[in-house]
Amino acid sequence: MGVPARHYLPLAQALAARGIAVAIHEWRGLGSSNRRAGRRADWGYRELLQLDLPAARAALQAFWPQASWLIGGHSLGGQLAMLHAALGTAPCVGVVLVASGSPYWRVFRHGRWLAAAYALAPALARLRGHFPGRGIGFAGNEARGVIADWAHSGRSGRYAARDMATDLDHALGCVRAPILGVRMIDDWLAPAASLAHLLDKAPLAPRTLVTLSAAELASPATHFAWMQAPEPVAAAVSHWIGGLRPFPTDTRT
Repeated sequence: MGVPARHYLPLAQALAARGIAVAIHEWRGLGSSNRRAGRRADWGYRELLQLDLPAARAALQAFWPQASWLIGGHSLGGQLAMLHAALGTAPCVGVVLVASGSPYWRVFRHGRWLAAAYALAPALARLRGHFPGRGIGFAGNEARGVIADWAHSGRSGRYAARDMATDLDHALGCVRAPILGVRMIDDWLAPAASLAHLLDKAPLAPRTLVTLSAAELASPATHFAWMQAPEPVAAAVSHWIGGLRPFPTDTRT
C-alpha cells in the first residue's frame, strides 16, 4: 500500500542474478500508473484482482509463454497475491509473502487502536475523495474503494470486495499452491500472528516460514528497511523455489 514498483527493483535484480525471471506489477494509482485516486476516480480490490492483475498476467504470458508462474507480494501486495491465487483464473505454482499478513485487528498487540483506524480511514477517504496517505504519513494517496476493502478485512478478519460476489475466504480455503512466508522479526506491521492468520485461511497449502533477523539482513528487521538490501530475502526465495522443482500442477482444487 503506497509503495511504487520502482522500490522493488533491488529485489528483482537480486532474484534475476539467481536465474529467476521477475516482473514487477505497478498498482493502479501509484508510481508510473497513469491514474490517480480522486473524487472522479475510484476503485477497490475488485478492479485490482479482476482487471489489473489479469491484464499484467496476459502480457507476461505473451512474453514468456512457457514459464511456470509464481506470484508474490509485500504487505498488502502479499494479501492480493494470495487472493489472486485463490481466484484460480490463471495457474500459479506458488505464492511468496514478504512482510505480509492479515490486517485483522485482533491479531495485533495494540489492536484496539487499529480497530479505530479501520473505522476512521474510510470516513476520511469519503470526505476527501481519496485517502490522503502522503499527508498523514501512512500509505499513499489511496482510492476510497481500496481503503474500504482493506478496512473491512481489518475489522472483520475476512476478505471481501465491493461489487464482487465471490466468497474470497472460501476461495482461499481451496488454494493448494505452496506458500513461502518471509517475516522480519521486528516487523510490527506484519507480526507473526498476522502472517499466521493469513496462512490459516489456506489450510490445504503447504507452507514454509522464514524469519529474518537484523543480523541476517544487516539492516533493521522491519517492514520496509529490508528493501534497501534485499539479498537475504532473495536468497530465501531462491532456495525455496529450488525445492519446488518439479513444479506441482494441481495448485487450487
